[in-house]
Amino acid sequence: MAGPASHEEEMQLSGLPRAIVTVGCMIGTLMQALDATIANVSLPYMQGSLSASYDEITWVLTSYVIAAAIMTAPVGWLAAQYGRKNIFLISLVGFTVSSMMCGVATSLGEMVMDRLLQGVFGAALVPLSQSTMLDIYPVEKRGSAMAIWGVGVMIGPILGPTLGGYLTYFYNWRYVFFVNVPFGIAAVLALGAFMPKRARRPAIGQFDWIGFAVLSLFLGSLQIMLDRGQEKDWFGSPEIVTFAVLAVIGLYLFIVHMMTAKNPFIPRGVFADRNLNAGLITMFAVGSVLLSSATLMPPFLEKLGNYPVETAGLVMAPRGIGTMGAMMLAGRLSNRIDPRALMAAGFALLVVSFWMMMQWLPSSPQSYMIETLIVQGMGLGFVFTPLQVVAFYTLPQALRTQGTSLLSLMRNIGMAVGISVTEAVQVQMAQVNHATLADHVTPFSRNLQVGGAVSRLLDPMTHAGAALLNATLDQQAQIISFIDAFKLMMVISIPTMLCLLLMRRPPQAAMAAKAEKPEMAVME
Repeated sequence: MAGPASHEEEMQLSGLPRAIVTVGCMIGTLMQALDATIANVSLPYMQGSLSASYDEITWVLTSYVIAAAIMTAPVGWLAAQYGRKNIFLISLVGFTVSSMMCGVATSLGEMVMDRLLQGVFGAALVPLSQSTMLDIYPVEKRGSAMAIWGVGVMIGPILGPTLGGYLTYFYNWRYVFFVNVPFGIAAVLALGAFMPKRARRPAIGQFDWIGFAVLSLFLGSLQIMLDRGQEKDWFGSPEIVTFAVLAVIGLYLFIVHMMTAKNPFIPRGVFADRNLNAGLITMFAVGSVLLSSATLMPPFLEKLGNYPVETAGLVMAPRGIGTMGAMMLAGRLSNRIDPRALMAAGFALLVVSFWMMMQWLPSSPQSYMIETLIVQGMGLGFVFTPLQVVAFYTLPQALRTQGTSLLSLMRNIGMAVGISVTEAVQVQMAQVNHATLADHVTPFSRNLQVGGAVSRLLDPMTHAGAALLNATLDQQAQIISFIDAFKLMMVISIPTMLCLLLMRRPPQAAMAAKAEKPEMAVME
């Protein structure tokens, strides 16, 4: 036991140097998380500046997501081979430079290539910042450390569209990318000066190009299928069918290669840890509801509730406040309370929040919506922070960077799948609900026989009446379809709680809690 413990001490810092490294890690995490969504609202402006069609401009988003997903997996190998600090600094510099290149792009091809580079360099920022934070803080403070780190991961996607909208409205869409430059420079200076280097490890095996190739085939095909599925009518399109087949082939070959290769791309020991495996499934579920719920709320508020854009943004803001507050509280409680109990409470809050969203109507009071979003934000915070700690309690320290890479990968895949599935459910159910409601519009319907102004306005025998009746049915069908999507998120959250039963409560938590009692007694 002395070996691992002493090895961990090599990375631990204290005082001002640790605070500076923490800020540098937070900047890297926040930049990568923000750029996954910050450009969404700027697409129409980019489309005009770059003379691109709608189908072409969406590749600005797709290229970044695909590159980040593919390059997340090899982060562990690269960090072990060339040093975590070296890879971290190279990634920060590359991400900052590619962000500046995106801001000065003058053609669609140039923009897509720059976004690919941004995704390639940004992929390492989240896993490396997380593994660094785990190493520089002692065991009893990792709950608080993961709470601080988690703020960037969770708040970034939530604030991305709002920040992108303000920068585009008040300045220019290019500032969506320029905003990364000063923060990237600050992070490079902070980590370059204060981040310690880990002890040199023995040389590891050759890079598994076959494993990387088949995993890239799976991730790239899956991302393209999910990003373009709704636009191409899913499996009614030969393009989507082709990418689906390629994704299945890539996943099958990767699993076979992992089980048979002598030195697989991802060490098999990572999948031998029960806590991490349960954490990967849980993170996939959290990722699937993190962005999908945030993606559905703006159209609900703006299209059905006729909220102005700025008002819709203000109504959604308390979700982030609830998330940050719950993260900080969970970070302080993780060493005093069983982290699995905190996660169970978080999932319960998520289920309650989705049930409350199922009661939403365009006429619902803003106060009720804000209460719902605060509850949902608290649920996400109570799940996310303890999960980051529990998932790595029993994982060997040598595999920590590979574990953080996999956890980031599962979150990204979960977000992509969640957004695509919930949007598809909302669109498809709107059509189904419209047809179901239209079946009840007959000459024998009592609502059309009562006479008076209502019957005349909704008279289907006149053009104006038919148009108003169809608009009314469409609005009601849309409302029900959003309720169906919120119900799906609730259904996803409930069975995920079973994963908590697979997680072991690590002895370190109890030891840390006991260790704090004498310190508290002295303070008193």
